[in-house]
Amino acid sequence: MASLFQLERVLYLVHGDKEIRAPLSQLYFCRYCSELRSLECVSHEVDSHYCPSCLENMPSAEAKLKKNRCANCFDCPCCMHTLSTRATSIPAPLPDDPAKTTMKKAYYLACGFCRWTSRDVGMADKSVASGGWQEPENPYTQRINKLLEYYQQLAQKEKIERDRKKLVRRRNYMPLAFSDKYGRGTRLQRQRPGVPITPLAGLTLKEVEDQKEIKIEPAQAVDEVEPLPEDYYTRPINLTEVTTLDQRLLQCDFQPICASQLHPRHKHLLIKRSLRCRKCEHNLSKPEFNPTSIKFKIQLVALSYIPEVRIMSIPNLRHMKESQVLLTLTNPVENLTHITLIPCEEGDPHDINSTAKVIVPTKELVLAGKDAAAEYDELAEPQDFQDDPDVVAFRKANKVGVFIKVTPLQEKGEVIVSFKLKHDFRNLAAPIRPLEDNESSSEVVWLTHHVELDLGPVVPAAP
Repeated sequence: MASLFQLERVLYLVHGDKEIRAPLSQLYFCRYCSELRSLECVSHEVDSHYCPSCLENMPSAEAKLKKNRCANCFDCPCCMHTLSTRATSIPAPLPDDPAKTTMKKAYYLACGFCRWTSRDVGMADKSVASGGWQEPENPYTQRINKLLEYYQQLAQKEKIERDRKKLVRRRNYMPLAFSDKYGRGTRLQRQRPGVPITPLAGLTLKEVEDQKEIKIEPAQAVDEVEPLPEDYYTRPINLTEVTTLDQRLLQCDFQPICASQLHPRHKHLLIKRSLRCRKCEHNLSKPEFNPTSIKFKIQLVALSYIPEVRIMSIPNLRHMKESQVLLTLTNPVENLTHITLIPCEEGDPHDINSTAKVIVPTKELVLAGKDAAAEYDELAEPQDFQDDPDVVAFRKANKVGVFIKVTPLQEKGEVIVSFKLKHDFRNLAAPIRPLEDNESSSEVVWLTHHVELDLGPVVPAAP
C-alpha cells in the first residue's frame, strides 16, 4: 500500500503561500477554511518546554534563562545518548579516626551504550545523586556575553528607528488639527506588541542610546601564531584518543581535540507546539500541556477528513499501451461520501508532472461511512450500492477498489498520472443558525483536490 510504506507515491496538492505536493498523512485539514494545509503554510507556536528524559516542564522564560537545556539530565559527549547516574562504594577515612576507613557511597555518570563514564575525564564523584557536577568554564564567557548585549542593543536601535519612520510617515498623511481635535496624536503613538515603550513615549533615539550604551573593543590581530610541535606530522595517531568532527561541533564553545577533554553536556529541551491556520487563525493541532501525555486537544489531520487514495496493484506499464491500474478509495468519516474522479483539462496549470494519459471512471462513487465495529467483521452483510463491475473491483466496509486506465506517453522514466478528486464534506465547523424544515444539521460543501500518482517506471519493450 503506497500510503503506508511509500508515502511519496500518492501526493495531494496544497494551495498555500506556495504550492506544495505532499502525502495526505503529512497534511492537515482546516475545517473553517475547508482547505488542506501543510507545515509550510501554518503558524508554529511554542506551547511548553520539557526535558525528554526527566519530563520536567518549564515555562518559556525559564527555558530561555537555562539556554533551553535541562539542569539535571546529561548527554554522553561520545555518542549523545542519555547518561545515567551509577552508584558505587569507595573507601573513605573516618572523621574521628583518619587511620580507619569506611565504605561510602559515591555517584558518577555513565553511558549504557558506549560505556563512557565521567571518571574517564577525571570528573570527581559526588556524594549525592543529582546536581553539582563539575562543568568546564569557557574563558571567553565574558566576551561572548558582552557581544550579545551589544548586538541586542544594536538590533533594538534599528527597530526603534524603523518604527519612528513609520510613525512620521503616518503623521504626514493626517492633518494636525484633526489629530489634535480628536486626540489621535497619542493613539498613533501606541506601539505594536514587542516594540519598546520608552522611545515611543517621548524620548528621542539619542536619549535611548545614552541610557544604555555598550561599547566593545575590536579584537586585535595577532602577527605571530603559536608554532606546531615538531612531531606533529610524524607521531602516530591513536583514533581512540582523537575526537571526531561531530563530537567537536556538539561542544562548539570548547571544540575538544582529545577524548580526555570531553565533558557531558546538558540535555536539550524539547517543545510541544501548536499549529495555527494563517488564513482563519484557528488551531489545527494543539497537544496536551502535560509532557507525559501523547494526546491532543485538537488534531485536524487530513487523514480524518479527506478520502484517501492508495495504489493497490500495478501491471507492467509499456509505452503507448493501455494498462489497468487498481486504486482504493477509503472514506474516513462516519457518513456517506460521494466521490467523483475528474481528469485534468488541457492546459491545467497544476498538471505539470504528468507523463501518461489517464482515463478515470465518469460515474459518481458512493463510499459507506466508517464504522469501527464493522471494519474487521468478516460476517457483516455488504451494502447494496449497485456498482458497475467494469469500474468497481470490490467493496469492503468504507473502502472501495476502482479501476483506472493508464497509457504511458514516454519510453523511459517514471509514469506519473494526475486527476481531480471531488467529494462532499459535512462542515461541522459551520456557524450555527436556526434550522428550517427538511434541512440537515450540518452544512455540506464540495471539495476538489489535485492528486498525483507515481506508478513506477515504464517497462522496456521486448527485443
